[in-house]
Amino acid sequence: MILGIIPARFASSRFPGKPLADIHGKPMIQWVYERASRALDAVYVATDDARIAEAVHRFGGKVVMTSTDHANGTTRCLEAMRLIVGPGEACSAVINVQGDEPLLEPEALKALASAFADPSVGFATLISPVRSIDQLDRPGEAYVVLDKDQNALYFSRNTIPHLRDIAPDERLRHHRFWVHLGMYAYRPDVLEAFAQLPESSLEQAEKLEQNRWLEHGGRIRCIPFESNSLPVDTPEDLDRVLARLSYR
Repeated sequence: MILGIIPARFASSRFPGKPLADIHGKPMIQWVYERASRALDAVYVATDDARIAEAVHRFGGKVVMTSTDHANGTTRCLEAMRLIVGPGEACSAVINVQGDEPLLEPEALKALASAFADPSVGFATLISPVRSIDQLDRPGEAYVVLDKDQNALYFSRNTIPHLRDIAPDERLRHHRFWVHLGMYAYRPDVLEAFAQLPESSLEQAEKLEQNRWLEHGGRIRCIPFESNSLPVDTPEDLDRVLARLSYR
């Protein structure tokens, strides 16, 4: 079984109540849940808020109530997995599904799940090739460099690698750059181990939690996928999603 868990909290500094934002008559969390359900064996919302839980119940989704003490979605996923997967049940992988992507592509989840056909993979994530120069040096993006086996070497808020003696607008002619799409999948034992590691210096420096796993000697398999999704971080992002859906 591939288990999809959608961490969802009501509080947000830039967009309070975001999971319940209305998109053409349905809350955002319902859009994410329905799209994830097209790709995965089982999908659950993990929340600590009764309003979100009630909304999920109304559209017939599955929900688990988790602690209010989680600092991030990873530890919330771990608690949810422990609540969902009972003794004697099998779970081959857990995907942490981002709850702020109402245009989530089911094919992205299928691509990520496919990484676990390789028994050596314990941790996987999605990346996308940079196709235009304006995708480089974007504030808020995360970039990644890979080894020969498509495992991550490092994630950074800066565009990496630096190309010495190459003009900035010529970089794509000399190197393939990758941007991180920010969706993670784990085998259950790896999720347990990752969530319990202390924060690392590189994680703190970049504000990218995946660097914690790399700094402790772990491997992250990176799966290429060209996504057209639009994450929603602000009300302005929601307007862009509504505009795109209006043209479909």
